[in-house]
Amino acid sequence: MALCQHNALFLLLFLSSLFSFSTQEKAQHRNDSLSVSLSFPLKTVRLGSIPNASATFRDSLLSNARRNPRLKTASYNYKLSFQYTMALIVSLPIGTPPQTKEMVLDTGSQLSWIQCHKKAPKLPPPTAPFDPSLSSTFSVLPCTHPICKPRVPDFTLPTTCDQNRLCHYSYFYADGTFAEGNLVREKFTFSRTVSTPPFILGCAKDPSDTKGILGMNLGRLSFASQAKLAKFSYCVPTRQTKPGSFPTGSFYLGNNPNSQWFKYVDLLTFHESQRSPNLDPLAFTLPMQGIRIGAKKLNIPPTVFRPDASGSGQTMIDSGSDFTFLVDEAYNKVRDEVVRLVGPKIKRGYVYAGVADMCFQNANTAEIGRLVGDIVFEFDKGVEIVAPKERILADVGGGVHCLAIGRSNMLGAASNIIGNFHQQNYWVEFDLVRRRVGFGKADCTRSG
Repeated sequence: MALCQHNALFLLLFLSSLFSFSTQEKAQHRNDSLSVSLSFPLKTVRLGSIPNASATFRDSLLSNARRNPRLKTASYNYKLSFQYTMALIVSLPIGTPPQTKEMVLDTGSQLSWIQCHKKAPKLPPPTAPFDPSLSSTFSVLPCTHPICKPRVPDFTLPTTCDQNRLCHYSYFYADGTFAEGNLVREKFTFSRTVSTPPFILGCAKDPSDTKGILGMNLGRLSFASQAKLAKFSYCVPTRQTKPGSFPTGSFYLGNNPNSQWFKYVDLLTFHESQRSPNLDPLAFTLPMQGIRIGAKKLNIPPTVFRPDASGSGQTMIDSGSDFTFLVDEAYNKVRDEVVRLVGPKIKRGYVYAGVADMCFQNANTAEIGRLVGDIVFEFDKGVEIVAPKERILADVGGGVHCLAIGRSNMLGAASNIIGNFHQQNYWVEFDLVRRRVGFGKADCTRSG
């Protein structure tokens, strides 16, 4: 969920995990999971733009298959680049033959979906919608498919049968919009000899959006689960203020060669009996301990960052959210400290996007950074995410810069969400087999 110039699309991303009542399914990751090491920079780069990409990818797969012939699916060891705007946008080859499509990498939602139009408008790839009529591996799920049942809890609203007896899904988002269409099966085709099995995807029909969503949470329909990934990771580069400048980061599906120096924190897990109204059991839930501003540890009880009996207070890490969001008890302590340090400089009566009110008009951002200091999010096992004082403010346009932290209750959510703004210059690895998340500082514009 990103609150920015493009918030019509990005507001959807995180909220899909909060408002889709997917409370019954957990992804099962076995040791024979698909081991992928694909790296995608955080702005889309076409597969064909990397020299010898297909050959490198194919050789890697064949090498892994020989080492482990028991694998039922190919073992990927590959890296690509992708672009960072205010979301993590990756181009992926879908269908047979492949059509390159832009998708927003979102660890806060489950269902992956793309824009689909028969005889798609003549737009250049990867912005053109997917044309199902051009793919020999495309199929639509009928209403008789087991997943197309009203009681299946993977969607915000129950699936239905359309007039053609095809399975129709709806995702409802907090800004009042829908992502809806037919459930389909389609494969990701990386080369002539390498492709995934057919996945269940959403085939949306909203011509106003060109990008799809790559759902990567713990749900059974996420890309990560359907591909049986053991790990995936990304490295978010620092934002650029120059218009039209989009930095490039990296995205691995599988083993990351940098992981030997990552620090890991175990995911919180929840028993079936703990499934409560405000809890998202499919999110990557972290055991956060506290927040420091400068040298000061804020007086926030650790219980504020853990789900209570209702599920409120859950802390999740979300690549699809732009800002970080805190429940009121934590947000108020952060704001009190910022007011103490730079109160007279705050833009009075201004609330950005209805959620963030620590903003500054035409201010000396370097001076504000020096006065406030680093902002540190503390987790179990001594793991920390540090936002250095030079990068605590987000440019939201019109000469306004805001501390990239908002109130989650203004989203209608009762959770703490660590957004991608506070993941800049970190490798973030999701180890699905060992159920942990790793962090490693890096210069993500140069990461490899």
